[in-house]
Amino acid sequence: MNIEVYREYCLSLGDDVEEKLPFTSFHYASGVLVFYVHGHMFSFFDCDHFSVITLKCQPDRIDELKANLDCIVKPSNLSPKYWIGVNVDTAPDDLLRELTRNSYEIVKAKYKKQK
Repeated sequence: MNIEVYREYCLSLGDDVEEKLPFTSFHYASGVLVFYVHGHMFSFFDCDHFSVITLKCQPDRIDELKANLDCIVKPSNLSPKYWIGVNVDTAPDDLLRELTRNSYEIVKAKYKKQK
């Protein structure tokens, strides 16, 4: 999946999805694009090096995913207890969509209750 197709997919998940480049003041992270639902991130990646997408995931599912899929890697800068990295080059598109929707739903459910 290419970067633009993935971006469009994230935006299609709901009217409550926002995209931002929140780290522009940090040289090393200025190209990181983050997708938010209810003001909380559910997906992000580096636009300059579109190789790994970081997604929220259920902790009890992470070990199984890592054991069975080579495309599941360490998340960028977040706790591996709650987040996964997905190698864009090796992940099947349908898996990437499913994991992204899952991440969106986790964050949406958690923060919708708080509003």
